[in-house]
Amino acid sequence: MSLDTPNDAQVVEAGTLPRWVTVLFVVAFALVAYLLYGSYAQRQALHKSQDDATQKAQATAAELDKTNSRIADLKGQLDVMSQKLGLTEDELARARGLAQTVRSEQQKSDLQFRQQIGAVQADTSTKFGQISTQLNGTQTDLNATKADLEATKGAMSSMKGDLGVQSGLIARNHDEVEELKRLGDRDIFEFNLSKSAKAPEHVGPIQILLRKTDTKKYKYTVNVVADDKTIEKKDRTTGEPIQFYVRGARAPYEIIVFDVTKDSAKGYLSAPKSATAAPPATPPPGN
Repeated sequence: MSLDTPNDAQVVEAGTLPRWVTVLFVVAFALVAYLLYGSYAQRQALHKSQDDATQKAQATAAELDKTNSRIADLKGQLDVMSQKLGLTEDELARARGLAQTVRSEQQKSDLQFRQQIGAVQADTSTKFGQISTQLNGTQTDLNATKADLEATKGAMSSMKGDLGVQSGLIARNHDEVEELKRLGDRDIFEFNLSKSAKAPEHVGPIQILLRKTDTKKYKYTVNVVADDKTIEKKDRTTGEPIQFYVRGARAPYEIIVFDVTKDSAKGYLSAPKSATAAPPATPPPGN
C-alpha cells in the first residue's frame, strides 16, 4: 500500500445525502404511524370498558329496585297474615320494627354499593385520563424525535474523502458525534490523541499515532496502523474525511479530526458495521 504525502489540503466536494439517511426517515415515519394506530386502539378499548361498566351499574340498580319492590310486597303480605292469625299489637310492633331494621340495612347496603360503583367509574375515568396524557406525551416525544432528525440532517453534511468515496454525515463536535452514535448506521469511536504519545493509540479496531499538528492552518499528520500495515496521512485538514480500507470491510474506514491544538487532536473513527466483503484488490490512489 503506498503512502499518501500531498503538500496541500485536498478539495472536498459536497455531495448528496446517502441512501441510508432516506431509509432512516422512512423508518421513523413508519414508527410514528404505528404508534398513532396503537394509541387509537387503546382509546377504543378504554371507551368500551367504560361503557361495559356503566351498563353493569344500570343493571345492578334495576335489580335493587326489584328487590325493594319485593320487600314492600312481603310487608303487605305480612300485614295480611298478621290479621288472619290474630297477632297482638306488641307482636305486630316487633314485626314492623324488624322489617324497618331490615329496610334500613338494605338502604345502607344499597348506598354503599352505589358508592362503590361511583368509585369504580371515577377510577376508570382517572385511568383513562392518565393513559390519554401518556399517549399525548408519546406523540410529543415522536414529534421531538422527528425534529431532532431534521436538525441532525441540517447540521451535518456529507462529502468525499481523500479516496474519492462519498462519506456519511460528518460531525464537527462532540455533541454531533453523539448524534451519529444514536443514528447507529456505523460504529463510532471518539478519540483525543496526544502528540506526546510514543506509540500508536488504540481507537476501536485500529491504532493511530499523532505525529504533527499545525493550529494556524488547522492541519495534522497521523500514522494509521491497520492489518499490520502503517499508512501515513500527512498534512490533512480538520473536518476532512481521511479514508482507508481494512481487510474484510466493504466500505472504507474514515477518520475525521474536528479540533487540533498544539499537543493534541480530537475527532472520531467511523467504521462500517458490516465487514463481510473483502476490500478492492487495488485500492484507489491515496491509500
